[in-house]
Amino acid sequence: MEEVVKIVQELKSGKTKPIYFLQGEEPYYIDRLADFIQHDILNDLEKEFNLTVLYGKDVSAEDIVSQAKRFPMMADKQVVIVKEAQDLAKQMDKLENYFTNPQPTTLLVFCYKYGTLDKRKKVAKLITQNGVLFESKKIRDYQLSAWIKKTVAEKSFTIDTKAADMLAEFLGNDLNKINNELEKLMLVVPKGVTITPIDIEKNIGFSKDFNVFELRKAIAQRNETKSFQIVDYFANNPKENPVQKILPQVISFFIQTLQYHGLANKSSASVAQTLKINEYFVKDYSEAASYFPMKKISAIISGLREIDLKSKGVESNNIPSGELYKEMLIKIFR
Repeated sequence: MEEVVKIVQELKSGKTKPIYFLQGEEPYYIDRLADFIQHDILNDLEKEFNLTVLYGKDVSAEDIVSQAKRFPMMADKQVVIVKEAQDLAKQMDKLENYFTNPQPTTLLVFCYKYGTLDKRKKVAKLITQNGVLFESKKIRDYQLSAWIKKTVAEKSFTIDTKAADMLAEFLGNDLNKINNELEKLMLVVPKGVTITPIDIEKNIGFSKDFNVFELRKAIAQRNETKSFQIVDYFANNPKENPVQKILPQVISFFIQTLQYHGLANKSSASVAQTLKINEYFVKDYSEAASYFPMKKISAIISGLREIDLKSKGVESNNIPSGELYKEMLIKIFR
């Protein structure tokens, strides 16, 4: 994220601000910036007297102001970090006076996760005027694979497209979780060697042959035998492949295939941009469209949505996942 890089570069160059309000739905970048400020602004000796970490549920706005107004000891700056600052949401207005005239020798950092301040309010305007108001936005699903590749490249590794997409599909858009798994991989894969689906299968536990990518590919090719083999594997490994997670991805695949039918420009680049997918997977949609006409796809989507409701206990309870998977494939292939 370019804004994160910019803030870190400014901090490294000594261009610090008295307030850093880190907010938003994506905790990964909030944690990354807060960790950098906590560990890299002060040296080890300075931290002994000038680093304070507070938690929103344990302090009041008055406590924070009192701590922030202290002068540093044997250092040019002190750092005060307020973690879980969202617990102070109802007290933010009490900080207006401090935000109007913040202590120049204090870096006051707020980690305000899973929400944002109303930018129209005075408190947000004061932070913007006298500090940094940073919003960490959730990354979109179709951007995850590219994010994984970029993150890996920053650490002098490479990862192939299928491996990146496997991680994105199985871990979702929890960047902290993805980063943790990447850290594990980079401990066992030598630098200069591309991370592959085999590495993921060995070290993280996702099967390179029995996953939602292979299922969608088998469905796109109308390969019934392979499709049933994959869902049998899913049914026997429900913890790693819950039907409530797999079904929506299959539904999404058919919705996008329906969109593919309606595209005037079916070049790989255009399809990838329109459907917000990696070009690597365009072939799957092209093959699916050749086997499934629009009318059939509409019926499939309707049928799969009914099964999805069953999987969530609507009008039925405790149906084994194996039965739901088989019903899904029958709806698709019959």
